[in-house]
Amino acid sequence: MRAKYLVFAFILAMTGYVLYHNERFLVQPENPIWAHYSKYSWWLLTHGVAGASALLLAPMQFSDRLRARYTKLHRITGRIYVAGALVLAPLGAYIQYMAEGIDHGPRSFTTLAAVDAAMLSTATLIALIFALRRRITQHRQWMTRSYAIALVFFEGRFILGLTGLETAGVDIVQAVIWTCLALSVLLADIVIDAHEIRVAATARARVPSRPAVAASVG
Repeated sequence: MRAKYLVFAFILAMTGYVLYHNERFLVQPENPIWAHYSKYSWWLLTHGVAGASALLLAPMQFSDRLRARYTKLHRITGRIYVAGALVLAPLGAYIQYMAEGIDHGPRSFTTLAAVDAAMLSTATLIALIFALRRRITQHRQWMTRSYAIALVFFEGRFILGLTGLETAGVDIVQAVIWTCLALSVLLADIVIDAHEIRVAATARARVPSRPAVAASVG
């Protein structure tokens, strides 16, 4: 439980940093970046609302207390997360494709967005299938993977902002995001199997006692 609280505390801090560093223009109507984003109009707005709904509600899905006491609320927030993830993923890839023509963005960035969208959509759909089949253990595992992939949105901006690499060129930016995406499922599996990993790492090797060895030899 302590480890889980630490993980979500870090995610909260990371989210706060990204919202301040990258997204504070949302409360600055005079910010010139609005002229740029207006080119994508409702596509970007829908993507943003879906993403915010999914990423902000996802932590509630991992609360054992909330799930036990408020089952209906857990199901509602779960459905909102699934809907949000399945909307934001393809829209993100499509908006990046639009950027090729509008802002002359590289095709490699569109490929990255498409792979991210495919991974997020697939993990979310598998989690949904297991939920509908009442296979809760598998559902929670795939929800963890789905959330880990969704967090790439924050992780990339967090690392780029802290290190100053956000101004190092598009190739470096893509490399950082590819790294976050590649590690997302691995880190999710480490979280899923954290207890088993800890037990295996701390368990003493089973060495037969001397009488037992003697008896087996005799």
